Amino acid sequence: MQQLVRNVKIIGTGSYVPETIYTNEYLETILETNSQWVIDNVGIKERHIAAPNQATSDLATIAGERAIKDAGLTSHDIDLIIVATATPDRKAPSTAAFVQHKLDARNAAAFDMNAVCSGFLFAMSVASQFIASGVYNHVLVIGADTFSRITDWSRRDAVFFGDGAGAAVLSSANVTEGFLAYRIYTDTTNEMLGFTIPGGGSEIPLTHDNMSEQFFQMNGKAVFSSATKALPKAIFQVLEDTGLTINDIDLMIPHQPSIRILQKTAEIIGLPFDKVMTNMDKYANTSGGTIPILLDEVNRAGKLKKGSTILFAAVGSGWTYGASIIKWG
Repeated sequence: MQQLVRNVKIIGTGSYVPETIYTNEYLETILETNSQWVIDNVGIKERHIAAPNQATSDLATIAGERAIKDAGLTSHDIDLIIVATATPDRKAPSTAAFVQHKLDARNAAAFDMNAVCSGFLFAMSVASQFIASGVYNHVLVIGADTFSRITDWSRRDAVFFGDGAGAAVLSSANVTEGFLAYRIYTDTTNEMLGFTIPGGGSEIPLTHDNMSEQFFQMNGKAVFSSATKALPKAIFQVLEDTGLTINDIDLMIPHQPSIRILQKTAEIIGLPFDKVMTNMDKYANTSGGTIPILLDEVNRAGKLKKGSTILFAAVGSGWTYGASIIKWG
């Protein structure tokens, strides 16, 4: 039997960030940092922090509910849930299983993906394959992280991350809309541990004596160097795949690593920076949540017009990275 390949589009978006806010000025009172330096060099003014009783799945569930509602569906219409996270509720079961339970999405299979800051982009690429092949009709993709739980709040690099979740419902599309290209990569050849969370896995199980290993560790120079090489490579490749030029891009919805990384990337690819969407000033880097939170904000602001050509791009620990282009439907 011949298998028809379907186009795939986003039919609903949603997001959620916790109520508690840590401003740069507050962080000045608990660690060695300077608010203006953080604003100028990183682009962050504040970040949202999960309450003690909020797990990653709680944030993800609210974002998922909002995306399902925006799509005009119910949770029972969802065939598959993919949660992109580096901060799962538990080692087992998956955070996606918790989300499925909390949403009462009883007809949905559910699993997690971990590509850290690239996670949502990777998860969308996987979801698209299930829909394109006809296996599923409606897939809920969620990016959610609570990096506040793996942050050492006495270190200067505590300024970089916040908590939040975003979601999108993917479904089939007609031939004039939907995703035009995906490229995802992993490059471990140069400083692959430039961003890492060493403890808590099978390599370094946590004990009473090494609890500091549960916190993220970051080499800022390695992150900047890797990101400003990886992002342009992926972007140029999807442009080549689609036969488009950078002038055809209406908006770019990227991961939010730092304002300097995005400015340098825009310079390299030749995209006017007013086309680069950002929200790190309000939320900091929410890892897997960055792209879908920004996507939902841009969508609800009415900036995504039918027929617009949208570029997604992300880079994360490992180094994972990628880009995709969608014709908004």
